[in-house]
Amino acid sequence: MTTRKERLLVVEDEDLARKNLMHILDREGYDVTGVESGEKAVALIKEHLFDLVITDFKMGRVDGLQVLEKCKAFQPGVEVIIITGYATVDLAVKSMKDGAFYYIAKPYKIDQVRKVVSEALIKRRLQLENQQLRDELQRIRPIPALIGKSPAMEKIRETIRQVAPSDTNVLILGESGTGKEIVAKAIHLLSNRQSKRFVAFNCGSFTEELMANELFGHEKGAFTGADREHAGLLEVADGGTVFLDEIGDMPLTMQIKLLRVMQERELMRVGGVTPRQVNVRFLAATHRDLHEDARTGQFRQDLYYRLNVITIHIPPLAERREDIPLLAQRFLARIAGEMQKEVSGIDAEVMELLGQYSWPGNVRELENIVERAVALATKPTIEADQLPDHIRNLTIETYRTAGDAIPTLEEQEKRYIEWVLQKTEGNKTHAAKIMGIDRVSLWRKLKRFGWDDS
Repeated sequence: MTTRKERLLVVEDEDLARKNLMHILDREGYDVTGVESGEKAVALIKEHLFDLVITDFKMGRVDGLQVLEKCKAFQPGVEVIIITGYATVDLAVKSMKDGAFYYIAKPYKIDQVRKVVSEALIKRRLQLENQQLRDELQRIRPIPALIGKSPAMEKIRETIRQVAPSDTNVLILGESGTGKEIVAKAIHLLSNRQSKRFVAFNCGSFTEELMANELFGHEKGAFTGADREHAGLLEVADGGTVFLDEIGDMPLTMQIKLLRVMQERELMRVGGVTPRQVNVRFLAATHRDLHEDARTGQFRQDLYYRLNVITIHIPPLAERREDIPLLAQRFLARIAGEMQKEVSGIDAEVMELLGQYSWPGNVRELENIVERAVALATKPTIEADQLPDHIRNLTIETYRTAGDAIPTLEEQEKRYIEWVLQKTEGNKTHAAKIMGIDRVSLWRKLKRFGWDDS
């Protein structure tokens, strides 16, 4: 097997110095390209991959630091060595701070150049090997917490593996309780941002003012009580991933501000006058039909198209019943351990009932029912007596539509909320807990459906 020659770019405006350096490096076995200006170097960097760039500092309109900046922008993994006859401590510090591998002052010794080039390329090789290992791990490792053997779940796992390494925005669709945040976390954990923060924010849980403060932060004195500056979640997540749950509930004015962050990669704190740079990847989720909302003007079309680069649809649990036993057993093992109870099995009758139920609350409802059963269990196996009446009796009590008519997601949600409120006798706090949302989110949904929340 032949080994790839490592590609080097030499940027030097003095012809003799450039040719001498290229000759030295060519004799070492490298594939060397030389140019006489920073402008030509930048053009090449945009079109061709290099392992190492060696650039003079003092040149024409584009100097060595600008070449370094463009290298890091277009090829973040490339190593850069700066050579100059204008050596100062400040320049050395700045070049290293901006990402240069090393700084060599003229006149230099040939052996010194050989040594520094060799060390820079060793670092580059390690980076490439580590990336290859990460790519291989992403192909073979299981995705944490994403449980299920159904074809739908296998397809979701494969999509996650494909999109995770990129910085592409992803829109995750599915009913409440299907596990949209779990999918978002899996994308983050398999991405190149995994060492940075994953921040989740529910757009349906805050008023517009609180949402702006939480996402963008505020400056000292921005409003009454703002006695110190506060960094918002977008700043906290710099370099990482931001998951915007229930993005369809975000007010239109906030959508405009979010779109600016996506386009310009900068934000303005509440009460601020200076933009702040942020570098985050956006993942968003909703149970709503955003395409229809964008068509009718309830959601900004430009933001919709920004978010909807890749779509992952999570089907309701009732459409992947083969996953119910796996999920139930996994929940049982975790919850029994947390409660320190010796409950490890699920009776066959219970599993049959779970398989027949329509699961309006999806995976979250299954988790709550297993938790209830473990709490009530007096034997090592969960039995039918520990199930709620509406599952044990199965007459079948559900908000899902029988027959051929297929309801919209919004119709299903409306019926589900109505059904849960009926079961809780109008207790909205209890209903919100069952649905896995907070009371503010429930209030917003009731208001959207035109129901009185008195």
